[in-house]
Amino acid sequence: MATWNSRGLRGSTLEEFINLTNEKYLSQGLALIQKVPTPITPLKIDKDNRHITLAYFEQKSTVDYIGAVQGIPVCFDAKECNTDTFPLQNIHSHQIAFMGNMEKQDGISFLIIFYSHRNEFYYLRYEKIMEFWNRAQEGGRKSFRYEELEPDFFFHSHGGLLVPYLDMMQKDLEMRG
Repeated sequence: MATWNSRGLRGSTLEEFINLTNEKYLSQGLALIQKVPTPITPLKIDKDNRHITLAYFEQKSTVDYIGAVQGIPVCFDAKECNTDTFPLQNIHSHQIAFMGNMEKQDGISFLIIFYSHRNEFYYLRYEKIMEFWNRAQEGGRKSFRYEELEPDFFFHSHGGLLVPYLDMMQKDLEMRG
């Protein structure tokens, strides 16, 4: 049983930045992207403050975000990394399966990775995710290094957008032809 309070607020800053970016994209009529809530079952509730203090996850969640961008179905997950090596164990097989199914439906799937020690965002294309994933499944490295990433998919905040991933998504779509 995975408990809710075991990992604290890891990744919450990145998710908040993405949520604010998504609100801006929505207000500009560019995208409708929503945070997917993780279903939990409360075990302990602080009756005085009416807060859940302990819970377990009911099921495996899919990805962090899902929606549509200009008619294109989109799903992605947000990950933080504080080193130049990203362990693939941070991506779960059910997430890979969900992203693959999204791709089969002519959607687009990706990861947004925040390299916190470098203060850099990275858009990891589905094709590249699968390259790393398949390498690991075939007995290769169970992680990927910063140096292995495509330089054109690093991005920074700009124009009032904290995590402007649509620019990278456009680049991804152009590469697909």
